[in-house]
Amino acid sequence: MALLEFFGCAFLAFGPPLAMFLITIAKDPIRIIILIASAFFWLLALLMSSLLWLVADTLNSPIVVGVVFSVLLQELFRYLIYLLLRKAEVGLKKLTESDTAIITNKNILAYVSGLGFGIISGTFSLVNVLADATGPGTVGLHGDSNLFFLTSSLTTLCFVLLHTAWGVLFFHALDTKKFLPLIWVVTSHLLVSLLTLMNPSQLYLATILPAYAVLVVTALWAAGAAGASFTSLKKCLTIQPKTVQVRVED
Repeated sequence: MALLEFFGCAFLAFGPPLAMFLITIAKDPIRIIILIASAFFWLLALLMSSLLWLVADTLNSPIVVGVVFSVLLQELFRYLIYLLLRKAEVGLKKLTESDTAIITNKNILAYVSGLGFGIISGTFSLVNVLADATGPGTVGLHGDSNLFFLTSSLTTLCFVLLHTAWGVLFFHALDTKKFLPLIWVVTSHLLVSLLTLMNPSQLYLATILPAYAVLVVTALWAAGAAGASFTSLKKCLTIQPKTVQVRVED
């Protein structure tokens, strides 16, 4: 049972991000490089957060202080990767002369960067939980909720998708100098992160439902900022019939 729960939670948390990676990124080496670079910047933010947490823990500060500083540092490093990618556009154009879509469409850079943040964030959030999910032992024997692993997986998936949408919205706000989306990214990141502090009290629905509501709003906002519409979505989902040319020789 523990092994089945391990695979179920792993596929729930990382199945959609893996599909997104394989469909939209895996075939393009430049996108893979950008994704790895973005993940590295998130790791730098994690390192800085850890150092600050050591100082805060020494001063007996509450955990909420560490959460706030962690979110702000992540958004700071998201801004730094934005600056790096904008500076590197000239070099990327030379490397992608045959396919300039990733340069001409800046939303692709934002999407790849956001997904890189999300994948590495989800990995660090869930890897230890999944390691415990393999057993031995069963969650809930001592009165604890048996929904812990499921909640952790759903929360991880939410954050991976949120980071992707936040990346698109964050880059778009800086490109267009519209600060309302930028404020939304930071405040919603703070909100969802602080909601997870209720998990030790087993108030899982109070965490998951608002988090996914924020995800829906952010995803729709990011899609609109990237130029998506109901017409384009319908066209994307419609299977276009292939025309076959037959050559007839006398």
